[in-house]
Amino acid sequence: MPGTFSQVYIQVVFAVKDRENLISKTWKDELHKYIAGTIKSKEQKPIIVNGMPDHIHAFIGLRPSMPISELVREIKNNSTNFINEKKMVRGKFSWQEGYGAFSYGHSQISKVYDYILNQEEHHKNKTFREEYIGFLKKFEIDFDEKYLFEWIE
Repeated sequence: MPGTFSQVYIQVVFAVKDRENLISKTWKDELHKYIAGTIKSKEQKPIIVNGMPDHIHAFIGLRPSMPISELVREIKNNSTNFINEKKMVRGKFSWQEGYGAFSYGHSQISKVYDYILNQEEHHKNKTFREEYIGFLKKFEIDFDEKYLFEWIE
C-alpha cells in the first residue's frame, strides 16, 4: 500500500503581548525547552526554539496532518499556562494575537537554525519590527501594517 511522505519546515514567529520584554534570561532556556516539548508532544519535530525578551522563533519539522494554526495555538496556550503557573512574571503573561509562519526547503535547515540560534547577535543591528517586516517582504506576503503586531519602540 503506498504511503504519504513529506518534509515541511516552518519557522514560526510570535510576540509577547504589548511587546513587553518579559522573557527573562534566567528562565528563557526553560521556556524554550517547554515549547520544544509541546511541539514534540503534538508529534511534530522541534528543530530549534530561541528568541528575545519580547518574541520567540520556533523552527519546526511539520507533519501535514496538523494545521500550523492549531500547533501555534497549542504552543501559545501551553506556554502561557506554564509561565503563569510558575509565576515567572509579575501579573498575567500572554502572547499577542497572530504569528508569522515561513516555509523553507531541506537545504536551508542549517542556515535557519544558525539564524535562530544567534538571535541576540542579530538583534544588535535590527529591531524585531524590521526583522518581521523583512520576513514578510522576503516571502512576498501581502500585509497591511495596521494588522501586524503592536509595535512598542
